[in-house]
Amino acid sequence: MRAMIFAAGLGTRLRPLTDNKPKALVEVNGKPMISYVIDKLTSSGITDIIVNVHHHADQLIDYFEQTLFEADIVISDESDELLDTGGGLKKAEWFLKGDEPFLVHNVDIMSDINIDELISNHVQNESLATLAVRSRKSSRYLLFDNHHQLIGWENVKTHELKYAKPKKGEVHSYAFSGIQIIEPEIFHLITEQGKFSMIDLYLRLAENYHIRSYIHDYSNWIDLGTEEQIKIAETTFFK
Repeated sequence: MRAMIFAAGLGTRLRPLTDNKPKALVEVNGKPMISYVIDKLTSSGITDIIVNVHHHADQLIDYFEQTLFEADIVISDESDELLDTGGGLKKAEWFLKGDEPFLVHNVDIMSDINIDELISNHVQNESLATLAVRSRKSSRYLLFDNHHQLIGWENVKTHELKYAKPKKGEVHSYAFSGIQIIEPEIFHLITEQGKFSMIDLYLRLAENYHIRSYIHDYSNWIDLGTEEQIKIAETTFFK
């Protein structure tokens, strides 16, 4: 299995730490956060990884040239234009396409989620995509039906609500964990161009394809998007 790490973001919530370095190189317990993601992927046998870069891209490229990992790492360079998650995925199609599903992991996520179980769940349910989600407080939620099928998205702050198909029965709200398994078939279904969001893509496809949830409330999970959250991660994962 191959993987992609989304590492091109500006890291605005981590300023001033990201004024002069990419978010991926901000340290957690003395190591760049991206190193933990790579180690987690390799521990599950994933050794072919593509990383997208934009903000201070040269620093991240230099880091990979100077650091040894148990993985082959290639760069998807978005220096000219930040393409958002959907556009970034599409740009990396040349690396991810094939006969096997691939994993996508946000760089600013630290967790002890069971990757092998996530993959098994995806394969067993024959989904186009399986999204790791949690029951946690958030401003944005993915909405699922009783069969774990994606049916919508909600921003509780702005009250924006999008449905992929007519609402029927119960609706279950979960926050996305920034970890997902995707079938390469998705590249044949992408009609969007340039910069676009994967969530919008999923909402378009959910009416006709299985976009399912994988609930991992059993695990520790932290978004490393702020200095405060990094401090929490250091006490949670490095006791």
